[in-house]
Amino acid sequence: MEFGSIDEILEFAINGEKEAVEFYSSLAEEATRTSLKETFKRFAKEEQKHVELLSDMSGNKEKIDSYEFKEIVDLKISDYMSDIEYEEGMPMPEILKIAMKREEKAVKLYSMLADQTDNEKTRKVFMILVQEESKHKLALESMYDDYLADQDN
Repeated sequence: MEFGSIDEILEFAINGEKEAVEFYSSLAEEATRTSLKETFKRFAKEEQKHVELLSDMSGNKEKIDSYEFKEIVDLKISDYMSDIEYEEGMPMPEILKIAMKREEKAVKLYSMLADQTDNEKTRKVFMILVQEESKHKLALESMYDDYLADQDN
């Protein structure tokens, strides 16, 4: 992926985050379990915060400067899954697989974008997003793992 300017990179990233907001909002509407509904609503809100962060980096300077990076465990569950298309009414394990793959791709994308910019502030924003999307991936992989464990009982 080649970009001509930082503005093109940011526009691309913002559009991806907006898609994620829509995706998680629609999953929240479809979810029948309250815990899943709340999780997907929370993810949609967090993805919206990513849109805002990317859209106004100067307005979020304090948030960016004070962000503390932490090590996020990667269960790597999604690494061994194939991409599947979302279909309304899919069983929850399949929905979780799609969501995990989306987050995995977001982590890879932001890592790549961070490597492609020489602007230190923009690089830090992308690394923040790597961390945030990694948290989503971990949460989804944990939910998936828990779901499978429940099926074994």
